[in-house]
Amino acid sequence: MLFKKRQKKIKAPSVIKIMMEGRALWELGSYYASKPLLNRLPKGDGHPVLVLPGLAATDTSTVPLRNFLKDRGYAAYDWGLGRNFGLREGILEGMQDRLDTIFKEHGRKVSIIGWSLGGIFARELAKLHPEKVRSVMSLGSPHSGDPKATNAWRLYELVAGHSVEEPPIETLLHKAPPVPTTSVYTKTDGVVAWENCYQSKPINPDKAKQTENICVQGSHCGLGVNPSVLYIIADRLAQREGKWRPFANVGSRKVFFETPGWGLDEFFGKKAPA
Repeated sequence: MLFKKRQKKIKAPSVIKIMMEGRALWELGSYYASKPLLNRLPKGDGHPVLVLPGLAATDTSTVPLRNFLKDRGYAAYDWGLGRNFGLREGILEGMQDRLDTIFKEHGRKVSIIGWSLGGIFARELAKLHPEKVRSVMSLGSPHSGDPKATNAWRLYELVAGHSVEEPPIETLLHKAPPVPTTSVYTKTDGVVAWENCYQSKPINPDKAKQTENICVQGSHCGLGVNPSVLYIIADRLAQREGKWRPFANVGSRKVFFETPGWGLDEFFGKKAPA
């Protein structure tokens, strides 16, 4: 008898992982302590970067990240839409207007960095307007798998006013944008299941050349100030437009990062469509 391989059930992070989120304060401290080293990271070409906050967060949460981007020579922008309470009325249109304004002001494509829920929004913006987006980076964003495999879905439904399983837009959240896309996550995330942040290999081999997964050590709430994440951001953004290459996890980098490629597809028993 032949048995079909079962897909691993993805669960929300455990109570222990939730308690470990207190590390975010340590990560914030390490951000300031490591500034002399961060200032040695490669500078970019000055193109604009839009930064989107996570669920229930405001632009205040992304100030350290945007300051880091400005120090690296980029034109960093906040989202300017107040507290992120999900896809409420006018939010999608507001983000599109913000992207359009930045694009027209600079006459250049915009890179978008989204933290948690902000990363999901970043991916959707790139799908809607790939002609205006240079690259996308999501930090701890649950764009795949079970939308309830998170400790924040009840809060999302409360503030957004709709089910996480029925977003008010027609989309395939797990589908990567048609631009270079990096998903950064941590296996000790206390808010979302890290498996939901993993991009499966697209069936289309061409799209696989511009999507990647990078695992770091840290908490969910500290991803935007984690020095190792900032290292990745500087490395990814510094690439010349049109010359994007996957993160080269070689040498000493292997101590801090994990780049699983597509090996997890077999483990979870799934493959995402192109």
